[in-house]
Amino acid sequence: MPKAAAQTKTSAPPASYEAALEELEQLVSQLESGKMPLEQLLSGYQRGAELLKFCRDKLEAVESQIKVLDDGVLKPWTQE
Repeated sequence: MPKAAAQTKTSAPPASYEAALEELEQLVSQLESGKMPLEQLLSGYQRGAELLKFCRDKLEAVESQIKVLDDGVLKPWTQE
């Protein structure tokens, strides 16, 4: 029964970009450790792909908003 609850939790969409990034970093660490059971490797990889797509989509949305604010021209960011 706890396995089903864990699977439901991992398929939920992330609350934010930062939450997705944190979960992705933890997942990559688990996958790279070699300690994840074989049956969880595929679901871990799939979740990682979902999180990566979520993060990319969020970054693209922000980039589009910046282009609109800068009259269609994406200006290079410089740290002052």
